[in-house]
Amino acid sequence: MPEPKFSPLSASPPTFEHIITGIDESFLWRIDDYPWERNVWNFHPEFEIHLIRKGTGVAFVGDYIGAFSATYLTVIGSDLPHDWVTMTAPGEVIEGRDVVVQFHPDRIREATKLLPEFAQLEDFFARAQRGLVFSGETLASGADLVERMGTQKGVARLVLFLQLLDLLAGSTEYEVLSSPEYSPKLDAETLDALQRALVFIYRNFATDIRLSDVADLAGMSESTFSRFFKKNTGNTFTDHVNKLRIWQACKLLAETDMPITDICFEVGYMNISNFNRTFLRQHRMTPSAYRRLTPQRRSLRGDGLVPDETLRG
Repeated sequence: MPEPKFSPLSASPPTFEHIITGIDESFLWRIDDYPWERNVWNFHPEFEIHLIRKGTGVAFVGDYIGAFSATYLTVIGSDLPHDWVTMTAPGEVIEGRDVVVQFHPDRIREATKLLPEFAQLEDFFARAQRGLVFSGETLASGADLVERMGTQKGVARLVLFLQLLDLLAGSTEYEVLSSPEYSPKLDAETLDALQRALVFIYRNFATDIRLSDVADLAGMSESTFSRFFKKNTGNTFTDHVNKLRIWQACKLLAETDMPITDICFEVGYMNISNFNRTFLRQHRMTPSAYRRLTPQRRSLRGDGLVPDETLRG
């Protein structure tokens, strides 16, 4: 399968993104094409409200792996690694795929000294630290506010930003993405070893990939690597491989008429029983039931999957 451009599973570790707002701005609003230089597996202290307007692909947020499609609205907490990967042909550019709003929560906290109402956002910041994806009316209204911010400047844009925060903070139409166990040690040595392992897993998950091979690549014993991988990804090695395999299986079930037995072997399983058991555990339904429901589920969100079609355990 083709390797996605600027994937979090590329040869580079999560990149620290240095975000600069204008001297007359308290937050950053911008439109991004895909791919471009900042479409990488990255983290930063600023919170990020991210709207995907076009395309489909895979969302990576901490230890979460899941499908996305337009329209897709997320909030990412401070220092939580993230990326949204779309398969593109060589030279292909999806113009204006993303709208990004980035702000430092400490600015809001400082403003609380003068405007005590802002203290109501603290619970929202705590929930968003693990990443949130929104649905329903919140998704529709939130996407509209994000888009409208691009047409305004100054106080008018700030008012829309505060309306957006109030909407998201008060919503119950969300799913938490990254797990509570995800707490990576973000230093260069750890990230380098982890990324070499992730690259290898991503390129080989459809083969008979073994823990010993990845541990050798990382320069660790199997037991040491198992503990290292779990601590820094939130998943065991086996769970991570299974999530990637089932993600690919979901794409094939939804987008092709390939027989389920062929899909089983195509994504790396050696027998249909193991495939069915793993699929049922992750999606609470069989592959055949998933295929039957896919057109209905896509119609609920325009082109993608309902929030429970995710690949985090």
